[in-house]
Amino acid sequence: MSSMGPPADENLETKEIDLRSMSSSSLGQAPQAHKVAIPPRQNLFKEFQSTIKETFFSDDPLRPFKDQPRSRKIRLGIEAIFPILSWGRSYNLKKFRGDIISGLTIASLCIPQDIGYAKLAHLAPQYGLYSSFVPPLIYAVMGSSRDIAIGPVAVVSLLLGTLLSNEIDPKTNPTEYQRLAFTATFFAGITQATLGVLRLGFLIDFLSHAAIVGFMGGAAITIALQQLKGFLGIKTAHFTTDTDIVHVMRSVFSEAHHGWNWQTILIGASFLGFLLVAKYIGKKNKKFFWVPAIAPLISVILSTFFVFITRADKQGVDIVRKIEKGINPSSVKDIYFTGEYLGKGFKIGIVAGMIALTEATAIGRTFASMKDYQLDGNKEMVALGTMNVVGSLTSCYVATGSFSRSAVNYMAGCQTAVSNIVMSVVVLLTLEFITPLFKYTPNAILSAIIISAVISLVDYEAAILIWKIDKFDFVACMGAFFGVVFVSVEIGLLIAVSISFAKILLQVTRPRTAILGKIPRTTVYRNIQQYPEASKIPGVLIVRVDSAIYFSNSNYVKERTLRWLMDEEEQEKGDYRTKIQFLIVEMSPVTDIDTSGIQAFEELHRSLEKKGVELFLLYKLVLANPGSAVTDKLYASSFANTIGEDKIFLTVAEAIAYCSPKVVEDP
Repeated sequence: MSSMGPPADENLETKEIDLRSMSSSSLGQAPQAHKVAIPPRQNLFKEFQSTIKETFFSDDPLRPFKDQPRSRKIRLGIEAIFPILSWGRSYNLKKFRGDIISGLTIASLCIPQDIGYAKLAHLAPQYGLYSSFVPPLIYAVMGSSRDIAIGPVAVVSLLLGTLLSNEIDPKTNPTEYQRLAFTATFFAGITQATLGVLRLGFLIDFLSHAAIVGFMGGAAITIALQQLKGFLGIKTAHFTTDTDIVHVMRSVFSEAHHGWNWQTILIGASFLGFLLVAKYIGKKNKKFFWVPAIAPLISVILSTFFVFITRADKQGVDIVRKIEKGINPSSVKDIYFTGEYLGKGFKIGIVAGMIALTEATAIGRTFASMKDYQLDGNKEMVALGTMNVVGSLTSCYVATGSFSRSAVNYMAGCQTAVSNIVMSVVVLLTLEFITPLFKYTPNAILSAIIISAVISLVDYEAAILIWKIDKFDFVACMGAFFGVVFVSVEIGLLIAVSISFAKILLQVTRPRTAILGKIPRTTVYRNIQQYPEASKIPGVLIVRVDSAIYFSNSNYVKERTLRWLMDEEEQEKGDYRTKIQFLIVEMSPVTDIDTSGIQAFEELHRSLEKKGVELFLLYKLVLANPGSAVTDKLYASSFANTIGEDKIFLTVAEAIAYCSPKVVEDP
């Protein structure tokens, strides 16, 4: 027992010494804190190289080429341009079975749609079919999506038709109008391919999802309104060329006294009902996906046969009359490479190309995620651009991914882009042998097909979800929607882009800031608005900046921080014990800072010093958890020396451990 005594006494004495040291530490100085590491200085060239790589080559496209022999690199390079050479090696009969079924299914859907969409673009019906023949073949060779179905789409057709008709009247100058359409298509392709080659695909992300939902919904309403002329059998030459709802409805009802054609209305309404029922059946039971897919073709066949045997065209039912037979003629000489229409075609092409690209990219990403494979956005842009350039030289107008056709393609069990080739072959056979049979197809059925196709573009469920998530996004959505419906497609698009940019600017120039408090029984500090139980530290104000600090927002960050300080001081109501003496800026969300940001911190530091002198207090600025890029610039600018290197901490908890005892100590 005696041998155990001395060690026990020593342990007791040691514990007392430890307690005394801890006590003195808590009262006099902060416990040992981890020093914020200064990142090693990078070579300027390497830093620039790294920035370029992360901006334009974040997906590391050259990874497959690493450590490969030269012959292998050449083969990989060719396969990167023509993906069909890669997946084609593993192609088999089983995949072909799925592709031929899906190809035939989407062909039955695309043929009547293409004839209708060409009318939206104010072009002859055969140009819609041309655009589902050549572009899908090019895409099948160069595209990386397995599911996307290529061809004309309603929104791009309407946009192109509206922009082109603003420059040339398609009725009085059809040849010049047609040439301008090919010119715009050429430059749409050039725009898309250039974005892909220069890896600038991120630019299309500036049009927010909310703005796209609103624009598409508004365009769908506008397209449906445009079909009322054909649906009601209105034949007047004075029907408005404006696309807004007010002018269209005024034209529709002003022509009522001339008489709408009841036979036309009967045909249109009957088959519109049939198409909507078919769509409902396909939506309710996925096994019947083929019902809405073949319904448009069945409608065309039945209505054409009905008009032919009853000669309803002699009773005022307007019919297609003639579709040129044969494959696409060359249009190389039709493109304006000089003259006043060159610039106009260039501007229209950029707008149409960007919208087409946005739609195709969204569709491609959707189906790629559903099948769990990677889609190279930049390769897609090059493929889409190339197919539109080639299309413009072969009498096609702007083609892109169609959501309705792609959905049918997916549900029909497509395996590869061969389904596009199958569709293309069917369109070719149609152009060569079947187009004369469309002579008696009533225009009302084309209107009904377009109306049934665009209804799904009004995504009210997405709009409701946008309202629940982000009210500003909802403003962008509704701004684009009402701009298209009540003014024009161009104004709606302009509103969509403007509001999207305004949101970006607002978030950049007015970043969120928050006051942090300590979560009970932890060393975690969180936003006191999100966590009401979090408690403030007496004498200390902790502010978190939730953004990089640049010239665009540095002054706001400084002023907002000082305003937080003033608000806190007013709440203290003169209680000296709790007067703020330390301002801790939590910088973990601050990914970067520029010279203006550093200058703002210097001004903040001087303001605190001046305020301290006026109130006979010692205000101190403390920084917590700056990232490597920020830390590097704080030391490079000597700001770290200005406030003192001992005022920069790894965590808020360590900064508090430094600040709180000082507050207690100060008289």
